[in-house]
Amino acid sequence: MDRTERFYKINQLLENYRQVSFAQMQDALEVSRATLQRDLEYMRTRLNAPIVWDRETGGYHLSSKQTELGGQYELPGLWFSSQEIHALLTMQHLLANLDPGGLLSQHIEPLQLRLNTLLGAAQDAVPEIRKRVVVVGVGKRSIKLAHFERVGSALLRRKRLRVTYFARSTGETTERELSPQRLVYYRENWYLDAWCHLREGLRNFAIDSMRDVDLVDTRARDVARKTVESLLGPGYGIFTGSTTDTAVLRFTPERSRWVGTESWHPEQRGEFAADGSYTLHVPYADHRELIMDIMKYGSDCEVLKPAALRKAVKQELGKALARYTPDS
Repeated sequence: MDRTERFYKINQLLENYRQVSFAQMQDALEVSRATLQRDLEYMRTRLNAPIVWDRETGGYHLSSKQTELGGQYELPGLWFSSQEIHALLTMQHLLANLDPGGLLSQHIEPLQLRLNTLLGAAQDAVPEIRKRVVVVGVGKRSIKLAHFERVGSALLRRKRLRVTYFARSTGETTERELSPQRLVYYRENWYLDAWCHLREGLRNFAIDSMRDVDLVDTRARDVARKTVESLLGPGYGIFTGSTTDTAVLRFTPERSRWVGTESWHPEQRGEFAADGSYTLHVPYADHRELIMDIMKYGSDCEVLKPAALRKAVKQELGKALARYTPDS
């Protein structure tokens, strides 16, 4: 770990424990005695850290009398890994767009302030970070706050929901009673995994497709987490099922430079060929969303297996071609 990370580690140790010995710090940081001594001295003299040595206990602690030791104590700005900065900024993005100025604002504000503290110190102000690092959301659909609140309330209180649901895939509207199991945020949109009492099975519902939502004073049916994950977890994307197949996709050398570093599924496998092409093996249960991602690569992606998926993609391409073919 670099020097700044060591400062944060030392501070964390001192905040978590009333007394920390020199040996404990050295073991936690895995540095030499001289390096740790320099770090402690720098934190005291340059960062105004109120680190006090207690001769009686043989350990260090943070003094509560910070003002007597000099100026304000502040650790230097800490840069995050790509995963950490994406997670923090995505949380900011979610909170900022969930209910701007609405009923949840007073509850969201403390979370926003906490995230601001994590994202930057005084010299790395959050507004500056947001100007320099941008999280772009694509394909987000608007939802009614009242619906979202009722769904969340039913989920946590283990109550059922009576829902008027519009299925985009069929264009049909149905009345359903649902037992919520879990909320899922996927590709900028919210979904509810629930037991559908109309279909007598687990289903996935887009919250923005719910036309009316009412709480029912009946206890929700609980489905074991393993069952939910086995039925709604193993396939590709949000459209999942109990059985899966594996798509084998080959990408051209030009496109492989991008796809080779992409994550399509936690259990994917991929290998590069001598000519630079890339073959991706990705599990899926329902081909609808997978086809959309395949087609966006156009001629740079070829479906090798299974034959049913290859046929489905060919049919979709035929439909698209027919739309753009001028009438004779």
